[in-house]
Amino acid sequence: MNVRIPAGLCLPGVPALAQVPPEDALSALNESVRSAQSAGDNAWMLASAALVLMMTGPGLALFYGGLVRKKNVLGTMMHSFILMALVTIIWAIAGYSLAFGEGSAFIGDFRYLFLSGVGAEPNSDYAATIPQQSFMVFQLMFAIITPALISGAFAERMKFSAMLLFMVLWLFIVYFPMAHMVWGKGGLLNAFSGGYIPSFDFAGGTVVHVTSGVSALVCALYLGRRMGYPSETMKPHNLVLSFIGACLLWVGWFGFNAGSALSASSLASSAFVATHLGAAAATLGWLLAEWMRSGKPTVLGGISGAVSGLVAITPASGFVQPFPAILIGFLAGVVCYLMVAAVKHRFRYDDSLDAFGVHGIGGTLGALLTGVFATNAVNTALKDSSGAPAPLGLIDGNPGQVLNQGMGVVIAWTLAIAGTLVILKICDAVLGVRVKPEHEIQGLDLSMHGEEAYNLEL
Repeated sequence: MNVRIPAGLCLPGVPALAQVPPEDALSALNESVRSAQSAGDNAWMLASAALVLMMTGPGLALFYGGLVRKKNVLGTMMHSFILMALVTIIWAIAGYSLAFGEGSAFIGDFRYLFLSGVGAEPNSDYAATIPQQSFMVFQLMFAIITPALISGAFAERMKFSAMLLFMVLWLFIVYFPMAHMVWGKGGLLNAFSGGYIPSFDFAGGTVVHVTSGVSALVCALYLGRRMGYPSETMKPHNLVLSFIGACLLWVGWFGFNAGSALSASSLASSAFVATHLGAAAATLGWLLAEWMRSGKPTVLGGISGAVSGLVAITPASGFVQPFPAILIGFLAGVVCYLMVAAVKHRFRYDDSLDAFGVHGIGGTLGALLTGVFATNAVNTALKDSSGAPAPLGLIDGNPGQVLNQGMGVVIAWTLAIAGTLVILKICDAVLGVRVKPEHEIQGLDLSMHGEEAYNLEL
């Protein structure tokens, strides 16, 4: 008996009106479904990679650029832009291999040096339904934005040459090892491939935000305050730019978090929803705290709150249900506001654009709360000895996960502090890290790049 498939019901790869044995017809249908799923996953991952790149330029470039004084706007935006180029080449040469090659528990090996063997075939250790090249380029976008976040702490006072050297060394000493420990096969903190300290970080709470935020604080303390800070007023020169940048970050973050599902799946949908709810709740939390403390809700407060919520929900986005996401976001908005408005003022350190207060603290809070609210009702990838979904966080009956999350945070803080301090010492000895006083007064746009953002003669 043969099966006749009407032309209107054919799937790609199944011939119309074909006379085929039933087992062959079923095989062809199954193969077509698998191909469609792979095509869908790949389309989503390429779109997600583009969204994450958009977070750096124009998103972060506009967000940071609007927050500095007008004499430093081009220099600040250039930090984000140049890293889009510099990190890409480093990633292609060795970064991807060090982060995602097997290697040891702390760092990958050189099997993918110069992207050798990274092509159309999937790497089933990471994403079985998309080309490894798609996975590689998606992860590249994370490597680009992470060091760019640090630049908010030393804005308006670091040499461009020293910044370039700092970023190259930081990638090798801090980012690549941390990415491997959390996401790489056999990594120390990788909960899904036998890590010794199983820690959950769905999209980069520790890898991206804790490392960059804590490194930002070290940079701010090492370089010292800007000339005139805090006695002189250093208001953002263009909040409209920052507003646009924050909105682009919010949109791009769906690629950041939902893309980390590595497939166009229900888990991606869950991460998408959690991300949006977390950002919305944090916006309200920051504005409420600001309104109560200072008497006015500001635009700068609103956009800063949104970013703090996006940061905090990042490690949890693929593990938590909607209402815990709201709680995580709201707490992040309040806590990060207090860090920026009270703690920073109390200790008088000059974290120019609050990279530590938002990313370091928001990432730490989100990582710890992931251990509380992670549930196998959302993510079933981790199995117990019987093959059933394992309990994930405290609410699942696994209180030990909170400790694991804490240990992951401690490792990220330690690596960021020690690594950044060593790197700054090297950069200072080789190039000097801080601009000359006269260059700082003139502004980095002219002194470092010979340009001005606004030509008042036109």
